[in-house]
Amino acid sequence: MKGVTIHQLRCFDAVVEEGGFQAAAAKLHRTHPTICTAVKVLEEQLGISLLDRSGYRVTLTEAGEAFHHRAQLLLREVEGLGGFAANLAAGEESELRIVIGDLCPLPEIVGFLRKFFDGRKTRLHLHFEAISGPWERLFDDGADLIVHHIDQSDSRIEFIELSEVRLVPVVAPGFITFPISGGVTQRQMRDRVQCIIRDTARHSPQQNYFLIDGSPRCTVGDQFMKKEVILQGMAWGHMPLYMIAQELRDGRLLSIAGKHFPGNNVKLVAARLRNGSHGPIASRLWDYISEQAESLDLETRDIALANVAI
Repeated sequence: MKGVTIHQLRCFDAVVEEGGFQAAAAKLHRTHPTICTAVKVLEEQLGISLLDRSGYRVTLTEAGEAFHHRAQLLLREVEGLGGFAANLAAGEESELRIVIGDLCPLPEIVGFLRKFFDGRKTRLHLHFEAISGPWERLFDDGADLIVHHIDQSDSRIEFIELSEVRLVPVVAPGFITFPISGGVTQRQMRDRVQCIIRDTARHSPQQNYFLIDGSPRCTVGDQFMKKEVILQGMAWGHMPLYMIAQELRDGRLLSIAGKHFPGNNVKLVAARLRNGSHGPIASRLWDYISEQAESLDLETRDIALANVAI
């Protein structure tokens, strides 16, 4: 590859994509001889024939097809590098890292982010973490922003409240043999398999919620798997109301919320480190969230629609 230039690769790629030298010249705003020379010199430097010129339209040789695939990968990297440099020149971040927690309503949260990132060159890295995983990422400088629940008394964090998520203890019909009511006790449920989300924290103390000591457990990676396990009658557990409102209405899931299993309300927030390094795009995103937080269509409508005793 000694002596091969990006210009040569672009000319070669244009010839392949446009099906000829004249069309490639028009696309790149170069002369026909310039394109022909660039590709010919490229072939000579590589010592292989990339194009079959015997037909009406030039086509790739077998070696040319393999080389073209790798050349396209390199050209995309070059384009990305150009965007990266442009962001640096403008004083903007080339990427942002956002962690979405396991209790987040994904369609609403991702849709909310899409409206902000549409048309922006900053690369968005979305990660999913559960339980204490989002906090660990934030404190380890592995995230610029998290959407999760937090300890709001922690002075290291600043946050914007987004929604209150209701967690409801539920079972599938037939999972328990005794009458389902608000009076179900922990002793009655101790021998029943309980489904819990696996904490994704790597080095922080593992956190668990709503566990009954000594009960058998089924561990899953996210709320979608947990919901299916409960629907199939394999276990019971606490679920976000927005995910199970329809199943509670049509009887595919039954609530055992009551004195012994009151459930819980969790405040979902957007959070970042108070003294973190926040670039222009991160700051604009923070302002956008602050201004638009009330427009998020999260738990409130689902609670109103559920129309069931929880």
